[in-house]
Amino acid sequence: MDIKQVKEFVGGDWTAVQESIESALLSDINLLNKTNESILSHSGKQLRPLLALLFARACNGGQITEATVRYAAAAELLHNATLLHDDVADSSATRRGVPTIMSLMGPSVAVLIGDYWLVKALDSILTDAPSDPAVLKIFSRTLSALAEGELLQLQKAQNGDTVEEDYLRIIYNKTASLFEAACLSAALSVGASKEIEQAAIDYAVALGNAFQIQDDILDYSGTDSVGKPLGVDVLEQKITIPLLGALGNVPEQEQARVRALVNDIVGHPEHRDEIVDFVKANGGIEYSRVRLEEYVEKAVRALDVLPDSQEKEYLKALAYFTANRNK
Repeated sequence: MDIKQVKEFVGGDWTAVQESIESALLSDINLLNKTNESILSHSGKQLRPLLALLFARACNGGQITEATVRYAAAAELLHNATLLHDDVADSSATRRGVPTIMSLMGPSVAVLIGDYWLVKALDSILTDAPSDPAVLKIFSRTLSALAEGELLQLQKAQNGDTVEEDYLRIIYNKTASLFEAACLSAALSVGASKEIEQAAIDYAVALGNAFQIQDDILDYSGTDSVGKPLGVDVLEQKITIPLLGALGNVPEQEQARVRALVNDIVGHPEHRDEIVDFVKANGGIEYSRVRLEEYVEKAVRALDVLPDSQEKEYLKALAYFTANRNK
């Protein structure tokens, strides 16, 4: 799927969101402006604001509101704020193929810039629109979920006892919750019905879960196009769905042995290849793809309540794209 084509389809609405983001970040501090420009020049797919625009248009006859633009901008600002903070937490030297702000300017500066983007996200929500208080609460819940997800993942990595229920909670908190905020706020921005608000939630959560599951599959089965080595999650003691799927296919004694390898990975990084091979040999990737397809289909079914439109077709296409992307 060509994301650029979808952005061209939403046209002026997409331009308005980009201008809203740039305007929100403007400062009289030259260093901050240059740093923000650098971040924006490597801003990735920008799926969250794109989903927001498509969903608002799909449930409002192709029309959006001024609030739609602000909420879509807020979703992207918040997403990048979390990435800046994540790079510090993970000591990441690169992101999207370029050096991180953390590696170039230090962790303290990266945290401060992340805080700046976070505040600007909240500023983008609050004017006098009737939906603003409800949307602020949605984004507030998302911020709480993001923090809780990071800490739960850390706790489970330390204990080595992650089960699928834990995994699903972590990926909802860390990924799907912001997809949900983007789509639900978009529905509120155009005064959608309660039925369509629920559809926005169902679609976004399923899509967000599918997006993260595909990321986790690529960590075990990726190609050169992914741009990173395999088994990065294992090196961070993260037990994700491919490993969980493989563990479910072996006896308890073998499960305990492999979990012990993960627990000891910091001192024995050479175990990574053995764990990756274990996942591939015991159906972990196949299991993950089955779960991935379940979430994609759930996302597509959630759109049934929307009237037929090109926006609806693009929302479906983005769900299928999530399952097939290779980076």
